[in-house]
Amino acid sequence: MSEPHYHRAVAVVANVRYGFPAKGMHVIGITGTNGKTSTSCMIHRMLTDAGYKTALMTTVSYGVGNDITPQQVHMTTADAGLLQKRIAEFKAAGVEWLVLETTSHALAQYRTWGVPFEIGVMTNVTHEHLDYHGTFRHYLESKLRLFRIAAKHGRRFGVYNADDATAPRWRRAIPRSLSYGLKEGDLVPQGVILSAQGSTYTVSYGGIEYHIVCQIPGEFNVYNSLAAVAVGIELGLSKQQIEQGIAALESVEGRMNTVDEGQPYAAVVDFAHTPDSFERLLSDLRQSTKGKLVAVFGSAGRRDESKRWTQGEIAGRYCDELVLTEEDDRDCDGNEILAQIAEGAERSGKTLDKDMFLILDRPSAIQFAVTRVATSDDAVIFLGKGHEKVIERADGEHPWDEMAEVRKAIAQASK
Repeated sequence: MSEPHYHRAVAVVANVRYGFPAKGMHVIGITGTNGKTSTSCMIHRMLTDAGYKTALMTTVSYGVGNDITPQQVHMTTADAGLLQKRIAEFKAAGVEWLVLETTSHALAQYRTWGVPFEIGVMTNVTHEHLDYHGTFRHYLESKLRLFRIAAKHGRRFGVYNADDATAPRWRRAIPRSLSYGLKEGDLVPQGVILSAQGSTYTVSYGGIEYHIVCQIPGEFNVYNSLAAVAVGIELGLSKQQIEQGIAALESVEGRMNTVDEGQPYAAVVDFAHTPDSFERLLSDLRQSTKGKLVAVFGSAGRRDESKRWTQGEIAGRYCDELVLTEEDDRDCDGNEILAQIAEGAERSGKTLDKDMFLILDRPSAIQFAVTRVATSDDAVIFLGKGHEKVIERADGEHPWDEMAEVRKAIAQASK
């Protein structure tokens, strides 16, 4: 049995076992290369604060209302058995709405079979997971399944990023939609102000002007919050419910999380691990960092190798110094991975052992990185692990907590 058919069979069995738990539930699916988790959390918080009995399942967490548990599974969308089990638990708790972060893998493998998505949200589609999908076209087609499923259920509604090159495909895939973007779309923000504390802007639709405060920094989170606004509009939430719901989300684990141990420089942990997320995040940080900007990152083994060179080139372009290290190398040669990233960084002008350092052991790399910054104008960012609770090496999984490792390194460096 081929892989997709195997996963579909597992999903069918899981649905039967748990009594098709998603039936009758309103499901909002969020897909895209980047921004899925933050957008999911914004929508969930907005609906919860508006009084909707809403469950959440994302890369970082799951639960009902404000009772949220950290996600331990090392994948975005859980396997069909676990997914249906949790949906059954949500239904037993009286949940009416489910916000489900949904990957191209899950859609391609039919892991979400039996889930009646009625609202689909697309954040963006860029270079990622070609190790699995083979081509960008296949990757896009897998993601488009979300809108095609949503086109058959309930509201039959989609929200898509009009600035994305693939936007026309998404618009055609569903009967009703709202688009958003900084340049194009039904929802285009005005007066955007970006800061280290987040962003503010106004956006108008249907004669109503929304004053949005997003507490998660980065221009990319303006995009994510616009997607949440679009969902709120479709569900008929009031201006106050939309504004307060988005403003209420203070942070998302592993997404632009600051570490403050009293050090003079800024230290930030983020899950960014794709070329697009590197471009968006590092360009923002470059603009807001007056002094030295140092990045610590790697690239996962047994994953898309073609992105490594690009990650190095982008990071080398925006950062003053790079510290390249392990990131779930699995059974691959970590030094070979670092060499591939370094090749791209060298094209951006970086020189080995001058402003680019290769330290395979991640704790040692983190420790080294915090010695490279010293003033209040400097910043160091740790990329690729974010919220994840394990790091995968050749001998298996090991416990990992990026925030804790950064805190420890800062404390040791200050002694």
